[in-house]
Amino acid sequence: MIYEFEGRNEKEAIDRAAEELGLEKDDFDVEILETQKQGLFKKGHVVIRVHTEKPVSPSYVPSGTGDEDADDEIPEEKVKSPAAKISTGSTVFGDVTAQNEFEQKMVTFVSELISRMGYSGKVSILFREEFKLGLKIDSEYSSILIGKKGKNLDALQLLANIYSGRQGHEDTRIILDSENYRIRREESLVRLAYTVADRVRESRNSILLEPMNPFDRRLIHTTLNDITDVETKSEGEGLYKQVRVYYRGGK
Repeated sequence: MIYEFEGRNEKEAIDRAAEELGLEKDDFDVEILETQKQGLFKKGHVVIRVHTEKPVSPSYVPSGTGDEDADDEIPEEKVKSPAAKISTGSTVFGDVTAQNEFEQKMVTFVSELISRMGYSGKVSILFREEFKLGLKIDSEYSSILIGKKGKNLDALQLLANIYSGRQGHEDTRIILDSENYRIRREESLVRLAYTVADRVRESRNSILLEPMNPFDRRLIHTTLNDITDVETKSEGEGLYKQVRVYYRGGK
């Protein structure tokens, strides 16, 4: 399988790849696609392509995944995010039924999963891409199935990916969504990132954000990557780490 990652330098990009894929650095080969050296007013930027035959972490979601701070206005070009594809070319218009045995198995699995949790709901196909399948859950209990900060939805998605792997589709990522939560969450995190960056500039101090899953952390890092006077880094252990945003050159 092939994946792409970005960073301010080669080391950061490789570290991010290892963290998000859940692999050791010796488990994959690295190809440098783009290198932009750091200048006085521009951050360094490196894009790498990772090649691996190892199974990656079920929680890994390729670029392509909330509502606090929703009142802050962010320029349209800054709000655009990978999940925006869900509402454009990737969406299945008209026919939302399963097209093959694998898709039907995934729809049935998620349907039975939420049913055994004690909730009713309908599961349908949201989008299809190469190595990626999106499923949508329509339920009057959506707020419960999503959970605080999407943790319940993430847990359901993790189980769906494990089941997908057991069906011989280890290379297919399953994305679960309900009430367009994924898109709303991304937009909220982008707004949060810019708001925190402004606060850091004013105070010249660092701000530690709440624990986040790998995809949410990557979104914060990517959003602030081109802001030259602000740096970000992940802190902590385990899946849910925290992102610290700090003024460049400060402690």
